[in-house]
Amino acid sequence: MVAVNDSWGRRLRLHRLYRHGGGGLFVVPLDHTVTDGPIATSVDFNRLVESLVRGGVDAVVLHKGRLRHVDHEWFADASLIVHMSASTVHAPDPDAKVLVSSVEEALRLGADAVSVHVNLGSQGEARQLSDMAEIANACDRWSMPLLAMMYPRGPGIGDPRDPDLIAHAVTLAADLGADVVKTNYSGSPDTMADIVHASPIPVVVAGGPKLGDVDTLIAHVREVLRSGVAGVAMGRNVFGAKDPEAVASEVAELVHYRGTVTRGEQSSFSGAHSFLAATPANL
Repeated sequence: MVAVNDSWGRRLRLHRLYRHGGGGLFVVPLDHTVTDGPIATSVDFNRLVESLVRGGVDAVVLHKGRLRHVDHEWFADASLIVHMSASTVHAPDPDAKVLVSSVEEALRLGADAVSVHVNLGSQGEARQLSDMAEIANACDRWSMPLLAMMYPRGPGIGDPRDPDLIAHAVTLAADLGADVVKTNYSGSPDTMADIVHASPIPVVVAGGPKLGDVDTLIAHVREVLRSGVAGVAMGRNVFGAKDPEAVASEVAELVHYRGTVTRGEQSSFSGAHSFLAATPANL
């Protein structure tokens, strides 16, 4: 499949982002500090990023200002995704995301990709769609990969894991110009597989609420990967663990080496749904 905007610069950045080839993409979002408040002291946050990279994550999502307090050397072995969207839990409508950065700014900061957040069905949906279109246009102009975080979330949404709603969110991301989409897990490998099959871009599953323990988390990752998704994007279930590096390492092994997804049982993952299959053949 040949992508429309497959410039050399875009392909290079995608290579950096997807550093484990066709094995899978493991992203750890750390943008929660804007939404929810501090998750660690400045020193400990820097150490957290270091531990995640040592654990084998492919990319970390950060807001622009946080980069001043994180050592740049950690990103020799992991990609940097600068998040464009923000809101806080204290707002009248926490689902109403607004832009707080630009693609040009992300380029100056050395980012390998940018991400935007859209809540499908929220009261602020129109603004968020317009913002995403603006960012997608800038990404095309500057050859920057775009990760779209798309969630069915708002007053009109009954079940945020409804497969039809998730499929719509994924399709919307592709139609507006995203390179990768992060969204909810539908709750079933079979229904999620249908969503993945229908998507022209790679789908990564969000980590969701904090799970009880590491065993539960790993079982969840195994189940998700059986649907054929391109990877996972997990925040609080990784950085909130007692040993984030150990958890990151275990999740990374599952995501990158899918043959061990079910401890000897062959995964249903198909290369046809991988990131590389959805990008130019000469990537």
